Amino acid sequence: MRDVLERGLAPLVARVLIIAEFAIAANGKIQGWDGQAAYMAAHGMHFIGPLLGAALIIEVLGSLCLLTGVWSRKAAVVMFVYLGIVSVCLHDFWSMSGMAAGVNQTQFFKNLGIMGGLLMISAFGPGRWVVRHAIRSRTARGEVG
Repeated sequence: MRDVLERGLAPLVARVLIIAEFAIAANGKIQGWDGQAAYMAAHGMHFIGPLLGAALIIEVLGSLCLLTGVWSRKAAVVMFVYLGIVSVCLHDFWSMSGMAAGVNQTQFFKNLGIMGGLLMISAFGPGRWVVRHAIRSRTARGEVG
């Protein structure tokens, strides 16, 4: 039972909790593209359309990879780098003051925590409860074919 929790349930729950933030961010881009673009422009970014599109793709496809466990290590590395860039470019609390600095400092350090989880997935894998293991198990039992 302990093995099921440590190598199955706990990593699955961790992956779901990590992707929750990316799901919210992807929805924000879909529902509020113009607002996201304006936020990026306010931070001096260029090529906003392509960058915003790339961000949406990384968030959606990366989340699917983490959820299913398929290519999760590679997705975690890409999402780690992406989130690092986002944190430095868009949550630069060190160049702000007042309430904006506090809000962005919280976002920055929240992102660092998520990056830690992504780094663990890239290093140790997604755990046992992943799609490819389910397919292999069913194939081995002769249930798929």
